[in-house]
Amino acid sequence: MSEIKIDARYGRTKQRSRRTRVIAIAFAGAIVVVFAAWAIWGGLDVPGASVESTDVGNVRVNNQAIEVRWELSENPGQKAKCAVQALDINFGIVGWKVITIPPSTTRSRTFSTVVRTAQPAVSGLIYLCWPT
Repeated sequence: MSEIKIDARYGRTKQRSRRTRVIAIAFAGAIVVVFAAWAIWGGLDVPGASVESTDVGNVRVNNQAIEVRWELSENPGQKAKCAVQALDINFGIVGWKVITIPPSTTRSRTFSTVVRTAQPAVSGLIYLCWPT
């Protein structure tokens, strides 16, 4: 048997080889396009203002209040708002307070906030801060 007949019999024709090559090139091109779009999206999606908060500690004032100490790091000159919460023994929220933070010339500052509670609190923490 000639080699051409054997190649045709098992699907190894020039047209099939060309089609396989075109599909492989198209697939590789699609991967490159997806990766480039992901890299551009990830690079351009950098937030302009960063706000980070960390719990420092808390002190129970009485059965109706807890003092929460926390640290805020943000870009100088930026305003922010922070939500502070008080938790009971079962980690249920028994107090909540949103605080407006004025701009400052320093990046890191420490705050102390008294949160009034509906029931006795055993813990208090900073929940979330966001730029305004």
